[in-house]
Amino acid sequence: MRTVKNNSSVGFKPKITIRTRQFILFSLGMLVMGTASEQKKEKYNILWLSCEDIDPILSCYGTKGIETPNIDRLAKEGIRYNNAYSTVGVCAPSRSSIITGMYPVSIGSHNMRTSSNVVYRGVDGEQYPSHHAVTGKTGHNIPQYSVVPPFEVRCFTEYLRMAGYYCTNNDKCDYQFYPPFTAWDENSKTADYKNRPSEMPFFSVFNHDITHESRIWMNADHAQLVAPDSLEVPAYYPDISVVRKDLARKYSNIEELDAQIGEWLARLEKEGLLDNTIVFFWSDHGGPLLRQKRAVGNTGLHVPLIVRFPDKRLAGTVCNDLVSLMDLGPTVLSLAGIKPPGYMQGVPFLGKYRTELKREAVYGSADRFDEVYDFSRSVIDGDFSYIRNFEPGLPRVYRNKYREQIEMTQTLIEMDKAGSLTGDAAYIFKDTREVEELYDLKADPYEVHNLAGLPEHRGQLLKMRKQLAHWQLTVNDKGFIEEYNLVQLFWPGLRQPCTENPVVKESGGLVDVFCATKGASIGYQLNDQIGTERWLLYHKPVRLKDGDRMVVRAQRIGYKISNPIYYQFK
Repeated sequence: MRTVKNNSSVGFKPKITIRTRQFILFSLGMLVMGTASEQKKEKYNILWLSCEDIDPILSCYGTKGIETPNIDRLAKEGIRYNNAYSTVGVCAPSRSSIITGMYPVSIGSHNMRTSSNVVYRGVDGEQYPSHHAVTGKTGHNIPQYSVVPPFEVRCFTEYLRMAGYYCTNNDKCDYQFYPPFTAWDENSKTADYKNRPSEMPFFSVFNHDITHESRIWMNADHAQLVAPDSLEVPAYYPDISVVRKDLARKYSNIEELDAQIGEWLARLEKEGLLDNTIVFFWSDHGGPLLRQKRAVGNTGLHVPLIVRFPDKRLAGTVCNDLVSLMDLGPTVLSLAGIKPPGYMQGVPFLGKYRTELKREAVYGSADRFDEVYDFSRSVIDGDFSYIRNFEPGLPRVYRNKYREQIEMTQTLIEMDKAGSLTGDAAYIFKDTREVEELYDLKADPYEVHNLAGLPEHRGQLLKMRKQLAHWQLTVNDKGFIEEYNLVQLFWPGLRQPCTENPVVKESGGLVDVFCATKGASIGYQLNDQIGTERWLLYHKPVRLKDGDRMVVRAQRIGYKISNPIYYQFK
C-alpha cells in the first residue's frame, strides 16, 4: 500500500484498509467538509489557475535549485497531490479530456490539433480552412475538423451554469472542437468573475502560458532566474552547456509563473475572496522539453496538482493516490453539490459525490502530434509505468518541426546523427522501440531502463498488459481507426453536420424550446441582451411577459450552430 502523509484518503483503490490515525482524521475532515458544504446556503466560488507544460518541478514537490514560494503557499494551505497525471502529453487532447471528463481515445479527440479553433471567436466564429497540411497514414489529406463526441457529452461547465454558477474562461479553449456558445458566460481574453451579478457564485479559469514549450525560445532574452549549474540534469540528456541553458530557462519560466500565482493570491485577499473560494492549481501535461512533452510515460504525463480550500481546511495534506486530470470536471461538480453524469469516465476525488474507491492505475495515449504520427498507450500505477508501442518501427525521437525550435533539441539531434550520444541519452534516440516497455519509477524515474524482457518482472508485465487491454476495450479506443476514416465518421462526406433550428412553443406564459438534434444545447437572449456576447443556457421553460423579445439558437458539439430563431411574446 502506498503511504499517505498528513491524513490523506482521497483517491480510488478498492479493498483498502484504514490503518492510521492520520488516515482517519483526513476521512473525517472530508466528511465534515462535505456536510458543511451541503448545509451552507451560499456556494463556494471555484477558481482554476491552470498553466502549461510543467511537470512537478516545484520546491513544494522537493525540486532543488528552484524557488516557488507562492505555489508552495498553496500547497502548505491545501492538498498536494503527488500522483496526478494527464491523459495525453500535449495540450489539445489533454484539455479535451478535462472539459468533457472523457478519455480522448474514447471520444476521438486523441490526435493533436484537429483545427485552428483554439480560442473562442464568438457565436459565429467557427471556421475550418479547406486545406490542412497534414497527410494521413494512408496518404489522404486530413482537413481541419471538429471532433463530434457521443451525443450525451457536454462541456461540464453547462451543469454548473444550470446550478446557478457564473462560468468564465480566460481564454484558451483548446478542446479539439469549437467551444459551444452555451459552455461559458464569458469566454475571452477579458473574461473575469468580477463581471458576474453580485449574488452569483463563480467558476473561473485563468490559463497561464509563461511556461509553454514555445517560451523556451521566446523568452530567451529574459533574465535567467535559476543558475544553470545548480540543476539536476535528467538521465536522458547529456550534461552539456546547451542542455543546462534550456533547463534553466524552463526553471526560470516556472519562477515567473510563481510570481503570477502570487499576484492571484494577493488579488483574492484584496477582494475578500480567499476564504470563500476553492483554488485549483494544475498543469495540462508534463514538461516542455524533449522526452517530456508528447511522451506517453511518466515523464510526459506527471503533473502538479494542488487544491486549496477556504479557511485553510485540510492545510498541508499530501495525497499519494492516483488522480487523472480527466477527474477535474467531475470533482468541481461534486464540490458544487452536483452529481456528475453517469457517462463521464472521470470521477470526483473531492466533494459530496467523491468516490470511495481508489484508482489502481491511470492511462495515457500518444497519437498524431501535428504533422507526425505516433501510436502508443500507457498504464501507470505510481510504482511502475508500462508502455505498449503499436508501431514499434518508429524511432523513439521522431522529427517534429515545432519542438525543434528549441536549441538543445537541435543539438541533441545533431549529436545523435554524429553518433556522439552515449548511455541513457542514447537510449531515447534508438532507431526503433520495443513493443513493450516497463519501468520501475522508484528506481528509474527517468524511464531509461526497460525491464519488460526480464523474467523477474514478468508478473508485473502481464498484470499491466492485461490492464491496458481491458481499458482499451472498455473505452473503445479509437486510435485503431485511421484518422481520415475517423473524420468521415464525424463529418460524413467531410461536410460538417448542422444543428437543427430550435422550435419555440408557448403555453400559459411559459416558453419551451426544443431542438431535434440529439445532444444539442440551447442558448437564449432576452430583450436588451439580444446582440450581446452573453447567452443564457436554456434548461427549463422561461416565463415571459407581454412585449418580451427572445432569440434562441442550438448547437451540438462538432456541429454547425443553428440559425437564430426570434420570438416575441404577446
